[in-house]
Amino acid sequence: MGEVMLAVDGLDVTFRRGGDTVQAVRGVSFGVALGESFGIVGESGSGKSTVLRAICGLAPTTAGTIRLDGTALATPRPAAFFRRVQMVFQDPYASLHPRHTVDRVLSEPLAIHRFDRREERIETALKDVGLGSDFRFRYPHQLSGGQRQRVAIARALILEPEVLLLDEPTSALDASIQAEVLNLLDRLRAERGLTYLMVSHDLAVVAHMCDRLMVMQHGAAVEELTRAALSAHRAETDYTKKLLSASEGYSPA
Repeated sequence: MGEVMLAVDGLDVTFRRGGDTVQAVRGVSFGVALGESFGIVGESGSGKSTVLRAICGLAPTTAGTIRLDGTALATPRPAAFFRRVQMVFQDPYASLHPRHTVDRVLSEPLAIHRFDRREERIETALKDVGLGSDFRFRYPHQLSGGQRQRVAIARALILEPEVLLLDEPTSALDASIQAEVLNLLDRLRAERGLTYLMVSHDLAVVAHMCDRLMVMQHGAAVEELTRAALSAHRAETDYTKKLLSASEGYSPA
C-alpha cells in the first residue's frame, strides 16, 4: 500500500442508551492509501456507518486512534479537518436544507471557509457533477433524487477536499440512477486523485467502486479482501460468503 492517507487503529465506539451500554464498534483497524477507494460492507447495525461518524468526530471514540495523513485527529475536529475531509450522506433529501436554494447550499461552505471566486466555484461545481447553471436557484423539492445527490456531492467537493466519506451514497436511489451516481463518483476520484472511504450494505456497489474492502459484523471487522479476491469468490469467512450469495445479480465489476 502506498502512502497512507487515513489510518484507523483499534477503534472502539460505545454509546449509552438508557441504562445500557452499546458497543457499536469494537477494535476496528484499517488503512486507506492516498488515491484509493476503500469499502466497508456489512448489514444494518454492523457498525459500518458509525466508523464514518467517528472519523468525522460525530460519534464518541472510546479507544483507538484515527490519523489523517499521519497526524492523529484532535477532538473536536478543527475547521481545517473539514477542508480536507467531507462526507456524503445516504439521504440527500435529509442532508439538504429544504428552504435553501442549491446556490445557497453551495455558497455556505465557501463563506464559512472564506473561499474567494465563489460565483465561479459554484458554476464549476455544478458542471463537475453534470448539472447546468440553471439548477442554481432551484430548491431540493424541485429536484429528483439523483439530482439532489449530485448537489450533495457538489457541496462536498466545493471545498476541494482530499478525502470523501461516502455513507451509502446511492441506497436511496433507483438502480439506473445508482449506476450514474457511482460512475460520476468514480470519474471524480480519477480526475482529482481523491481518496474514498465508502460504506454500503450492498456488496455489488462496493465491488464496482472499491479496490479493497473490509467486511463488518456486530461492530467488528470480519475480513479484508481485494476486489480481485471478491470477483474470484475467494472469501475466507462464511459470513462474507453469505453476503456474496445474497448480493443477487452480483457481477465482478
